[in-house]
Amino acid sequence: MRLTRAGEYAVRCVLYLSAQEEGKIVRRRDISKTMGVPGQFLGKIAQQLSRAGFLEIIQGAKGGIRLTASPMELNLLDVVEAIAGELSLNDCIIRPESCSRNDLCSVHLVWQKARRQLRETLREATFESMLQTDSRMNTDLLVQ
Repeated sequence: MRLTRAGEYAVRCVLYLSAQEEGKIVRRRDISKTMGVPGQFLGKIAQQLSRAGFLEIIQGAKGGIRLTASPMELNLLDVVEAIAGELSLNDCIIRPESCSRNDLCSVHLVWQKARRQLRETLREATFESMLQTDSRMNTDLLVQ
């Protein structure tokens, strides 16, 4: 499993918004410039994250993007799956009917365990905890 560019950009976007004061509306170009996310790509990602309920897109001259989810509760798993869909390491985990050997396959149990561990690791990584891990990151992402 490899995180897509869209997933990476979504994480960058939410990390940036998480470093801002609660409720702050941030211009898309500020996120794009600071986090290295192409502007047109950011628009598409923001729409997906908005549909998932993690942020709000405000139109108009004073518009931008505002985080609506709490960085203390929002985690990497939420954001990645909002963009990429449910994580799995193999089709047989998500769609058991896709493999006729499911009941006999010893590798299936390994895939299940690895998926559980990956999902748990991403679930434990809240955006608040990631910002606290490196105080320099928090300072660098704050817009003056």
